[in-house]
Amino acid sequence: MAALSSRYMEFHEVHGANVRIDPTGTQATRVESFANGVCFSKQPLLPGELFLVEIEEKELGWCGHLRVGLTGIDPRSLEVVPEYSLPDLVSLGDSWIFAITRNHNRAPPEEGEEEEGGSRRSKDFFTASHLLIGSTRIPMDKLVGRSRPGRFSHILDDLYKTNALPPTARRSRIGVLYVPRAQGTADMHIVINGEDMGPCSRGIPTHQPLYAVVDVFAATKSVRLVQLEYGFASLQTLCRQIIQKHIVHRTAIAWLDLPQLLKHVCMYE
Repeated sequence: MAALSSRYMEFHEVHGANVRIDPTGTQATRVESFANGVCFSKQPLLPGELFLVEIEEKELGWCGHLRVGLTGIDPRSLEVVPEYSLPDLVSLGDSWIFAITRNHNRAPPEEGEEEEGGSRRSKDFFTASHLLIGSTRIPMDKLVGRSRPGRFSHILDDLYKTNALPPTARRSRIGVLYVPRAQGTADMHIVINGEDMGPCSRGIPTHQPLYAVVDVFAATKSVRLVQLEYGFASLQTLCRQIIQKHIVHRTAIAWLDLPQLLKHVCMYE
């Protein structure tokens, strides 16, 4: 798979009747009722490209939360955007949508495939700088939300650091992408607060463009897109990380000279 270049993500101009998109194209807000909140990515996703949103506002009194997924339907071909992503959009075909819940759905492992994502975290989850899905590397700091400054922000930050934030809470970050597999098919992955939940749909045909779907449904009132950068860390970042790793005291670097520094950096190229 070719390396991804970072694109500016926006919502499509075609969307549900109760949704308002802000002038930047990055915020979707349901302005009334609890339905008609279906939104799409402005462009089809590239393989491994994550469409990531942060929940900005909740609304009490409704049952149900955000729904995300993929569709092979060009939004411009819809005479009327379906009221619900589930089951209305899915019933039109070529759409794979899931409701975000505490216990997320995922497809069972294929024969000979190791269990991945969702059921267990890697031992370096809390220290990893990037999340690896297929051949895509995504900076972890963009995948996990942070609390806004406030009286109790220090408490919330501790929750975020341990990824204890509920998937449907304000500031939670949720994204969808697809990973190509054999014979022109792909697996759909959903990422919740930096954790790959594993394939939740398999065998998705990739002969057609695939758009991201975000249904601002029920208790979820407003979401905003999070812009991402892909690939490897910059040379400057790598040098800083290597230096910091070998600092014994704040004012001294232990045994590390320039040739050794370059040797360590080259290991990451």
